[in-house]
Amino acid sequence: MVNVANIVTVSRVGLALIAIYLLSLPGEGIRWAAFWLTAFVIYADALDGYLARKLNQASKFGGILDIAGDRVVEMAYWIAYAAFQWVPLWVPLLFTVRGTFVDAIRSHASEQGYTAFGAKTMMQSGLGKFLVASNFSRFTYAVCKALAFCLLIAARTEMFAKTPLLMVADVLVYITCVFCVLRGLPVLLESSFLFKTDVAPEAKPANNSEPETTK
Repeated sequence: MVNVANIVTVSRVGLALIAIYLLSLPGEGIRWAAFWLTAFVIYADALDGYLARKLNQASKFGGILDIAGDRVVEMAYWIAYAAFQWVPLWVPLLFTVRGTFVDAIRSHASEQGYTAFGAKTMMQSGLGKFLVASNFSRFTYAVCKALAFCLLIAARTEMFAKTPLLMVADVLVYITCVFCVLRGLPVLLESSFLFKTDVAPEAKPANNSEPETTK
């Protein structure tokens, strides 16, 4: 049986790369095409998870594929924006370092039965749970990043060239970077117990049929 959700995930990566390529070409129409394609790529990030649940096609492989797709799309845009000199070079470096360490720790936590979010979250403190695992934090971070990706493109069209939109986009980039650090630090600071010989007894193997997406 064809896993529709996984196809959407892989297609999202391909569409993101096409959108980035379009941004390297001249023309107002091409730039707007890249804008709408980017907006769809962001929408598809939620679509694949919805389809996995709706069609009962959730799997551990699908969850891992979704995480990998998220990282590829995110880094592709940040690196491209840095290459276009739309954002400073340290921005993609920040997301690369944070993503590498956090994903590695979460992978180790998963082997011990912990998850990034939910009842079996690896976060120990109330502040850590709020910054990393709460729906508010995850939603706000996702919205800021999505708006930053789209507005950085729209601000460089003729329609918005003489408006404050570029300043708004730049502010959103910095807000997204702050969220990136605030949501990554608790994972690093509260993960020491995962590397001890004795792991908390309540930790149980995660259910392979319920994959988890990390942002």
